[in-house]
Amino acid sequence: MSTRNPLSIILDQNKLIGPNYNDWLRNLKIVLNSERIAYVLEKKPPKEAAANISETELAKLDKWWDHDLQAKSFILASMSNELQRRYEDAANAADIHYHLKQFYGVQTRSERHAIVKELMTTRLREGASVHEHGVMMIGLIEKLVGLDVVMPAELSTEILLMSLPSSLDGFVVNFNINKL
Repeated sequence: MSTRNPLSIILDQNKLIGPNYNDWLRNLKIVLNSERIAYVLEKKPPKEAAANISETELAKLDKWWDHDLQAKSFILASMSNELQRRYEDAANAADIHYHLKQFYGVQTRSERHAIVKELMTTRLREGASVHEHGVMMIGLIEKLVGLDVVMPAELSTEILLMSLPSSLDGFVVNFNINKL
């Protein structure tokens, strides 16, 4: 009998209900990586073993199915009851992952668009707190990173600097010259 993964508590506390798909997936990958079985989310095993399969290959296949069952169990246990019912008969963990990504990934696209739009159009008003503006901009950038948007630090910095009013042009020039 195997012991419970202590990291699985994050799945208990953050069950998939739909809109929280990206956060849930990140937590699921943490647990599956700690078990060294995250690979089953992306790759499907063969449906049947060939008749002339070697003992080594058969052992690999059995191990794959054990890992897939374990991952599928983590996935189903960390879903709302409604989603569990919908996916309990899925063939494998990769199928569940694929369907969830297809269903909830569309929402991610519109969320990403809204955040990028806000990030690119937000400007600091004259007299407003630079600190609060910076914190808000960093928060938007972190939301994008949470949606798996790859954004180099230099680009993030440039977007933030471009959001400053012309009264702070001296600061921007000084920042760029001194490479702070």
